[in-house]
Amino acid sequence: MDWSAKAQDIRAVVLDVDGVLTDGRIGYGGGSDDEIKFFHVRDGVGIALLRQGGIKVGIITGRCSKANRRRAEELKLDFIVEGQLRKSDALLALCEQLGLQPAHCLYVGDDVIDIGPMRLAGVAVAVGDAAAEAKAAASWVASAPGGRGAVREVAEWLLKAQGRWDQLIAERYGC
Repeated sequence: MDWSAKAQDIRAVVLDVDGVLTDGRIGYGGGSDDEIKFFHVRDGVGIALLRQGGIKVGIITGRCSKANRRRAEELKLDFIVEGQLRKSDALLALCEQLGLQPAHCLYVGDDVIDIGPMRLAGVAVAVGDAAAEAKAAASWVASAPGGRGAVREVAEWLLKAQGRWDQLIAERYGC
């Protein structure tokens, strides 16, 4: 199927965190709030371009984490929904809040917890190193693994499919 046609309807990009915005590893320091996660700078560039293009971007995650909230704040994400094991319910509630249909969302996931919202979304993407079940539920699979530029790849694909990539790059970076 040509997912470029469905890309025209996308108004929001919904991301998982662990395994999508990060490589899925979680480290702990000495204190109770000392959770360590690593986020890829290129994913941040992709998110900035999506937001510049008027697409809402945010996260639905099963975990609650100070690191998640800090990264969401840095990227000026439009929404952050934490502690959600039933992500389908969270996506439906989010869509109602944003005045969108699930078909207007692109969802990026990596594991079985993401299959429900992937099935609801207009376009579902699995990161390159996603679990087989997530890949099977995906509209397409990114070549980059989670936490290593997969979100940047998704942003480029979506904005090119919408015919806005070159203009947004020129406006933001003067190239």
